[in-house]
Amino acid sequence: MRELILLRHAHAESTHPGQADVERPLSTTGRAEAAAAGDWLREHALQPGRVLCSPAARAPDAGRAGPLDCADVREEAAIFEATPGTLIELADAHRDVSRLLLVGHNPGLEQLVALLHSGRSGHYRGMPPAAIAVLEFDDDAAMEPGAARLSWFWWP
Repeated sequence: MRELILLRHAHAESTHPGQADVERPLSTTGRAEAAAAGDWLREHALQPGRVLCSPAARAPDAGRAGPLDCADVREEAAIFEATPGTLIELADAHRDVSRLLLVGHNPGLEQLVALLHSGRSGHYRGMPPAAIAVLEFDDDAAMEPGAARLSWFWWP
């Protein structure tokens, strides 16, 4: 069985004049949420083999926060503002790990959860900041609509 863990970045600071969205760091609340997400992953023995993070300032912080210490953390520019299709391509490119953690943004992540689990993405909304979705796939299953089982969904 393969697992794809999706972690939406936690709450970020508001954009300041002249600041690009990609530069917004986690807020104080967001740092606590990211730590809670790391604690939850550890408590459920969901240590990833690899972490792929959006280049946004708030995403790598979320991926490394708390007790989650993965030696293989990579920044992937394509995650920022990614569509579900782009996220599937990224996940498929990392089939060499049995548990992959993707740290990114909405609406791409919440649409991806809906697409892989139910087969539809539509206007699905339901992945709050710092939320975690754990999707399971059979080893030989393609990442395609409706192919995943949603084994966990958590948020702080």
